[in-house]
Amino acid sequence: MIIGFDAKRIVRNATGLGNYGRTLVNDLAAVVPDDWTLRLYAPDAGRDTLRSQVKETQRLRFVYPQHWPGGIGRSLWRIGPIVRDLKRDGVGLYHGLTGELPVGISKSGISSVVTIHDLIFLRHPEYYHQTDVTIYKWKFHQTVREADRIIAISERTKHDIMELGGVAADRIDVIYQSCSPRYATAVSPQQADEVRCRYQLPGRFILSVGSIEARKNIAEAVKALNYLPEDIHLVAVGKPTEYAEQVLRSISRPALASRVRFLHNVPDADLHALYQMAEVFVYPSRYEGFGIPVIEAIHSGLPVVAATGSCLEEAGGPDCLYVSPDDEKAMAVAIARVLKGAEGREERIRRSRDYVRRFEGTDVASQVLEVYRRVLKQT
Repeated sequence: MIIGFDAKRIVRNATGLGNYGRTLVNDLAAVVPDDWTLRLYAPDAGRDTLRSQVKETQRLRFVYPQHWPGGIGRSLWRIGPIVRDLKRDGVGLYHGLTGELPVGISKSGISSVVTIHDLIFLRHPEYYHQTDVTIYKWKFHQTVREADRIIAISERTKHDIMELGGVAADRIDVIYQSCSPRYATAVSPQQADEVRCRYQLPGRFILSVGSIEARKNIAEAVKALNYLPEDIHLVAVGKPTEYAEQVLRSISRPALASRVRFLHNVPDADLHALYQMAEVFVYPSRYEGFGIPVIEAIHSGLPVVAATGSCLEEAGGPDCLYVSPDDEKAMAVAIARVLKGAEGREERIRRSRDYVRRFEGTDVASQVLEVYRRVLKQT
């Protein structure tokens, strides 16, 4: 059996969708039967640092288009013509890892599974350009028509697929995401010192990770600093946007501005260290499909303060703290409750770690493998 995957994000995206794909295919390689092979179809080789995170073997390797020009040509290849390559290679099942399937796969004789991470573009279109919303909406409806089976990464996402896509519940499996096991591995004191020096980090800081955009709502964490001890800083790691500049310009007090740091293009090894050096993880996002940084933070030994309103309670479990994304005072109170030295902090961390064991890689991969088996048996 040959299983194909849409690997564009695996070789191009350093966070989010890329992490999901890399972690899943590495974990699947350890649990699929010996006579199965995994082929990762990418429009190009992408970034060496990302591609190398996938452990290529005889049974797990990348495949690239041979007769398509670069740029827009290879983007078009993924939309439909890739089906010819899948048939040529004898692929029995194709998994769209990032919410997309090629047009025509349902008529090709190739079984298909798609993972849908979120429908934020439909639930909150105000965070997107109208043209993007139109394209994403078309892709979503086309994909759910093509798919034999749909994987949702949370109950929240499953509900959105049913409500906004008119998809029956019995076509959807909820399988949570896992994160890289490196986050549970302690960094050395030397590495921590090097990272602290490289980014000129303060002695005490709360951490947030994710694209610095309006939906992620980092402004709420900045406002919360007004109610926290002055030696507590905020370090936000993520892709810069105009929103980040707006947040910085909105800070009226120089003393507060000096306590806020935005870091961009942080490599994986340094991010691993940042998690473990922080005191609290804060995630004030207004809407998420799952929220993998919450899982990464818990594996790293951090207490978590997150926003209500989407799926973050699913990701973090009952021992994280959740507040309204519009209440900076409540966020500050929650953060203060889990700073170092706070009563009950270590017990919260322990229980949260117990909770996120359900998202460990091999268990997630085994659930995905079971979906493959059921689809192949039915088709």
